[in-house]
Amino acid sequence: MIHIFDVDYTLVRKSTSWYFLLEALGKKVIRFGQVWGLSFEWLRYKAGFPKQHFIEDAVKHLAGIDREVLEALAESCFTRRLRPNIFAEGKKLIEELQSRGETVLFATSSFYTILRPLERFLGVRETIASELEFVEGKTSGRLTTASPFGKNKKNAVSAWLGERNIPPEEVRFYSDSYTDLPLLEWCGHPAAVNPDPFLLRAAKRRGWEILRFRETEKRR
Repeated sequence: MIHIFDVDYTLVRKSTSWYFLLEALGKKVIRFGQVWGLSFEWLRYKAGFPKQHFIEDAVKHLAGIDREVLEALAESCFTRRLRPNIFAEGKKLIEELQSRGETVLFATSSFYTILRPLERFLGVRETIASELEFVEGKTSGRLTTASPFGKNKKNAVSAWLGERNIPPEEVRFYSDSYTDLPLLEWCGHPAAVNPDPFLLRAAKRRGWEILRFRETEKRR
């Protein structure tokens, strides 16, 4: 069995990109004027009307930042913000799966630069994520490929499985979000984790497994 986990609100209490932006704003690497429009896109997402390419649009405002600066921010963000907000139940589940020799990977529209410390911490060896493009060591304001968001995440996972001749029937996918319905409906074993209202209704109608992760590392 292949176990694929979304990250934001599934394994971590809030958005990893949000935690990263807070860290970057606090250290004055990014100015508020560069990202103020993201709050409107977040409201659209919560209301059920996300733009398919909002991640690509957001990245345009982050051009010109050194790779080393972003990587250092990712490390400090993980220590100060992500690690304390990892769901303990999710961490335990991943550890149990790995102890049985099961394959675990992440599939998220968040940025791989942000996720690398989390990947190492949980011992996850494969991640499907948005990849920032770098030119001469600086962000170009573009992604290397389309962000794995919505139907694009399903396509990216399908390609990953196809390269390894793994059928979708052997996949358990864990997610909190209605935007992941294309992948949840496609895989053999969908699991709704802390589902938003839209996904909760869909999961109940379809009889999918529903999990609740509540305790975070900082509360243990």
